[in-house]
Amino acid sequence: MITSVNNDRVRKVVTYIQKSKARREDDVFVIEGMKMLREVPVLQVREVYVTSRFVDKASEDDKEILWRYGAEEVSEDVMKKMADTQTPQGVLAVVSQYHYTEEEVLEGYNQGNEGAAPLLLVLENIQDPGNLGTMFRSGEGAGVTGVILSKGSADIYSPKVIRSTMGSIFRMPFIYVDNLPDMVKKLGNYGISTYAAHLKGKKNYDEFDYTKPTAFLIGNEGNGLTKETADAATDYVLIPMKGEVESMNAATSSAILTFEASRQRRS
Repeated sequence: MITSVNNDRVRKVVTYIQKSKARREDDVFVIEGMKMLREVPVLQVREVYVTSRFVDKASEDDKEILWRYGAEEVSEDVMKKMADTQTPQGVLAVVSQYHYTEEEVLEGYNQGNEGAAPLLLVLENIQDPGNLGTMFRSGEGAGVTGVILSKGSADIYSPKVIRSTMGSIFRMPFIYVDNLPDMVKKLGNYGISTYAAHLKGKKNYDEFDYTKPTAFLIGNEGNGLTKETADAATDYVLIPMKGEVESMNAATSSAILTFEASRQRRS
């Protein structure tokens, strides 16, 4: 059992939690909780840490998973030091990062949607980790086949984003791109219609046909889409609002648009 918070492996995990540079350099990220460990593909797992208290209360199935990964027992103090949450669940793992190609994102790699028209999210400078993780989670639920992010967006591998995805991180292909407007134009070359969520939209979001290959552009929480990115889209779409509300939360906008596409595709 590891009992020292100054143990080299413990300090390494803490660095992964706190610093995106360390995660990039070692090509890893950290997940917490048994639910996430059950969902992560086996070949992605590098290290697993668990407390004896968790093992004592674990089901036989969970114990088998922990045994399979050769989980290292740590003290409660060490787990509290390593975990990003206020009340650690008692198990965490260091996991390999994902690396998708542009083609895999456009083709819906991992999604099991062979033959389905692409349904993409294109995210520009999304900063809030909870928003970003929620977009992955609701996107999976709506049938989104891939996510394209600007380099100015939050780090998908930060602990708060990972928690908010609730496991969708393991199934949703994604890429970061240097020039988002150019990427939006490129999607048009692939025959994908691109729709910018924008207050200047002339038509409501439910007046378009999303049964064909579709991508929704969602902008920064405070500033929305940049003009260059929005203007690269096929059309602006408007989410009509009542009252004195001036704008919609980015994750909420994403869910409204993608589930409308999902509704159209079901019918």
